[in-house]
Formats: sequence, C-alpha cells, structure tokens
Amino acid sequence: MKNLNLPNQLTISRILVVPILVAVLSFGTEWTCLAAGILFALAGFTDLVDGYLARKENQVTSLGKFLDPLADKVLVCSVLVMLVQLGRVSAWIAIVIICRDLMVTGLRAVAADKGTVIAADNYGKLKTVLQLIALEPLILHYTWFGIPLHSLGIFLLYIALALTVFSGCKYFMNFFRNWRIQ
Repeated sequence: MKNLNLPNQLTISRILVVPILVAVLSFGTEWTCLAAGILFALAGFTDLVDGYLARKENQVTSLGKFLDPLADKVLVCSVLVMLVQLGRVSAWIAIVIICRDLMVTGLRAVAADKGTVIAADNYGKLKTVLQLIALEPLILHYTWFGIPLHSLGIFLLYIALALTVFSGCKYFMNFFRNWRIQ
C-alpha cells in the first residue's frame, strides 16, 4: 500500500477489517457484539475521513472513486449477511439492499467500459451513512444503558432501506437518461 495515497489506504483498510468484523460478530455474545460494534464504527469513520482527506488534499483518484463505494458495499453487505444469520434482520431486507448494490455496481461497470467513472451521488452517500447508522445498533443488539438497540436499529434500517431503493432508482433513471446503451 506504499504507492497509495492516505485516502485510498483508509478505504482499503475498510475492506481488510471485514473478515475480522465478521469473525467477531459470529460469536453473538454481548461482549463480542460490543467489539464488533467498535470495529464497525471505526470502519464507518474511515469512510468519512477518506472522502474528506481526498477532497481537502486534492487526492481524489479514479481508483478511490471505484474503491470507496466498493468498500462500503463489502462492509455493509457482509454485516447484513451476518445479521441475517444471527436472526437480527429479515433476509428480504438484506436481499433488497444487496441486489440494489449489485445492480448499481453493474451500471458502474458499463460506464467504466465506456471510459467514465460514476462516483456516488449525494443520495448514494446519504444511503451509505444511514445504512451504517442503522447497522450499528443491530450489531450491538443487546439493551445497553436501557436503550433497546435492536428495535432502534430495525426502525433506522427501514428508513435506510427506503433511501436505498430510492437512490438505486435514481441511478438507473440517470443512467438510462444520459447513456446510450449499445
């Protein structure tokens, strides 16, 4: 990672933490959920920091535009699958979110084939932030300080799900409005 700028290194670190996060979350105990929640929060924080640094230091790269949304998808989709396995999230919710992400990734691949990088728009960025916020209490799961985190997480996940579908539709509408498919 020596030749990569700091924002891209942070993005890659988000991908590299996923296997550790999944392993810790798989135990499902109160303390391993806390540890997984901390890892997830740190990974989510790198998403904010890498974008901020890339813009501030004028280090926005095509690689970063590609890796950042990919890292978000790897993180979110991996956690969703684990939460389904642990019985904390309905499978249909995970399927909708994962399928939307796969379809948008497909659109990006078609655009890349035509020489264009499609970066995340504001709705896509907000969708990711809401997903990260919603998944955190679902990872923590247990009642902490009298707060039923699972119920809070499910409520937030439904909001994130609605924005996920909306932003996915927006990507498709913009894609077909602006691109000639051959």
